[in-house]
Amino acid sequence: MAKRKSAPRKTAKSTAKSTTKPVTKPAASKAARSPSSSGRAKTAQAGDDVLLRIADALERLAPPRISGPDWRAADAFVWQPAGSRLVAVPRVNKVEMSLLKGVDRMRDTLVENTERFAKGLPANNALLWGARGMGKSSLVKAAHAAVNKMLGKGGGKSGDEPPLKLIEIHREDIESLPELMALTRAAPYRFIVFCDDLSFDTDDTSYKSLKAVLEGGIEGRPANVIFYATSNRRHLLSRDMIENERSTGINPGEAVEEKVSLSDRFGLWLGFHRCSQDEYLAMVEGYIAHHKIPIEADELRREALEWATTRGSRSGRVAWQYVQDLAGRLRVPLED
Repeated sequence: MAKRKSAPRKTAKSTAKSTTKPVTKPAASKAARSPSSSGRAKTAQAGDDVLLRIADALERLAPPRISGPDWRAADAFVWQPAGSRLVAVPRVNKVEMSLLKGVDRMRDTLVENTERFAKGLPANNALLWGARGMGKSSLVKAAHAAVNKMLGKGGGKSGDEPPLKLIEIHREDIESLPELMALTRAAPYRFIVFCDDLSFDTDDTSYKSLKAVLEGGIEGRPANVIFYATSNRRHLLSRDMIENERSTGINPGEAVEEKVSLSDRFGLWLGFHRCSQDEYLAMVEGYIAHHKIPIEADELRREALEWATTRGSRSGRVAWQYVQDLAGRLRVPLED
């Protein structure tokens, strides 16, 4: 019986060779080395959030920005250094120019200086000094209104606005005057910066910064800004400050010159003095006629003189106070 021929046996080596396939690396390992697009987006978003938080923190630490005011909002503003902003004054508390009696020379001089400045011509800073209640601050506000009315619309660079803006700065904010000047320098208007009752007492050195702003600083006063101030003192400093320098200073003459040189920065000095009885009565009569208050001339004269005697002075302020009292007693409203 013939033996069955057996098939050749495969060795382990050949079996392994025939069954082995190329091994590919799993996709997960590739992803582990290279972040997916969604992972990159999350990382970028986290980075942006950090930058935003840093920017917000720096913004809170930074000083407030000086934003330009809306100059068209009004013709007058009040400077507030806290926040570096100008507050619009829609209605200025002023007196009609025709009602200012006994100050004719000062009135004409100030109006002429203001008109030249509004037209872009050379003009001086003005210091109105002298007796109290004689209409110094009233004259500044009246001159501003009168010149704007005189020139009318179109006088300014904007084309449809009056050329002059009035900005009041308080005495205690004088040190922030350079900041205000920087704000007005590039504006398309001309400005009267007005400080009422300007004076300096002992140990007050803010007058030095005012000197540099008016004249002497390298930047100088802007061409579109003029400074008007009122004071009861001619040299803006108390007599005690000047006398102390004369008596105790090593070089008293130089010290006194340094202190009184502030008033030299004002090219225009306008002195206001106590009015006579006739001028006082003219002030009273002007108010009475303007507001149409019914009273006999003899009675008006007697009451007005008695009122001035009880106040111990005669001035425009005393005259107005009497007119207010009279109008109240007669139930007559005082309208602009």
